[in-house]
Amino acid sequence: MPTITEERTVQIKDIVCDILELEPEEVTPTSLFKEDHDADSLRAIEILASLEKAFNITIDQSELPRMVNLEGVYTVVAESANWN
Repeated sequence: MPTITEERTVQIKDIVCDILELEPEEVTPTSLFKEDHDADSLRAIEILASLEKAFNITIDQSELPRMVNLEGVYTVVAESANWN
């Protein structure tokens, strides 16, 4: 599994919380965006686009089904950015 720094996890969580309009303490690594936080597919695409811009990477939209919680987002971003 690719490694991800603490600084990057905080930055990713901040982006996700900003888009979902949630406080960071409301989101756990395993809480589900759709089921636990009422996020819709438009928010998921917005998260993907914001992460691409923030980290200057490209994330294929086929990765969206893996990006259901912070753990999934961390993994997809790390893989897309080749953080080894």
